[in-house]
Order: sequence, then C-alpha cells, then structure tokens
Amino acid sequence: MIEFVKGSVAYVCAEYITLDVSGVGYKVHVPNPFFYREQDEHVIVFTHHYVREDQQTLYGFRSRRERELFNKLLGVNGIGPKGALAIVASGDIDALIDAIETENEKYLTKFPGVGKKTAKQMALDLKGKLSELAPDYVPQTGLFAQGASELDEACEALVALGYSEREIARVRKELNSEILTTDAYIKRALQLLLK
Repeated sequence: MIEFVKGSVAYVCAEYITLDVSGVGYKVHVPNPFFYREQDEHVIVFTHHYVREDQQTLYGFRSRRERELFNKLLGVNGIGPKGALAIVASGDIDALIDAIETENEKYLTKFPGVGKKTAKQMALDLKGKLSELAPDYVPQTGLFAQGASELDEACEALVALGYSEREIARVRKELNSEILTTDAYIKRALQLLLK
C-alpha cells in the first residue's frame, strides 16, 4: 500500500524512528533504529504496512531487498513481524539465505525467538524461494557465484580455510563498512579472527 516514506528523521529510539513528512510524523519500526540519526536531510524508508484487527503498524527498511526478506519471513508459520524484524536486523541477508538453503539450524536458531522447530519451518517454507533476493547464489556449492562482491569472495575463502559461519559473520559485520579488494578483505578478516 505505501511503497516508501521520504522525510527527515525527527526522533530515534530503541524500537522505532519518527519520520517528519511535510509536518506529519510517521512512526516506523525499523530493524536498526540507531542507523538513522536525527537529521534535516531527507531519507527514504521502504515500508510494509502491517494491518490486523487490533493494530496497524508501519515497518521500514533501508532497501527493497530487506523489505522483501521481511515479507517472506512473515509467511513462515511461527514468525510474526517482531521476529521477522529481529532477523532482518542481523544485516547479513546472504548468510541467512545460505543458512536456509543448507538447512543450517545452528545458524538460524541464533535469532531471538527462533527455536529448532521454527528453524526447520523456515527451511521448509523458504528453501528455493529466495532466488530473487540472491540472484548470484549457487545452491549446489552454498556459495555466491560470478557477480559476487569482493567481500563475498573473501568470505568464501575463509570458509575454505576452515572458519565457521559464526566466526565469519562476526568479522563480516566489521568489514561491511570497508571497501577493499578480495585479498585485502581476507587479510583484514584474518587479523580480526586472530584477535
């Protein structure tokens, strides 16, 4: 219904942000509210209008890809909007898709409110249905193919070196903000992993 909201960030708290759009404040629940800071310049937040008998809530995302993942997660039995938002907040969509495709329960159960039963349900409901979110994903190898970013290639190299998905996900969060070559990513990741 509402594709996006464009406005200045008027308020930020742990659960939501308020966007000022021409003098009207929209309360938008977002995965990582503190990513947004109160500012005068306009931001675009892609939205999902969640409607139930007893509530109407706007959920917002930095990209259409994040929003689409949220929508897919809502279709899983046992996952509501708060749970889906917490999963999207992890920020690593590619790692999540890989965990679903490989039915990696250990990775999926690290999210709040996701137990073994829900993790199995996620894999059952979503396996093979996330291709538009990760067009470079190659199911046979569990890796991202040509067109993958240098960071993805570096993560694949770390897998080949024997590092666990959890270790790689931890350093990937720190590396997301850097723009490096594949070799430089690997070198930096190894420095972080050996700390």
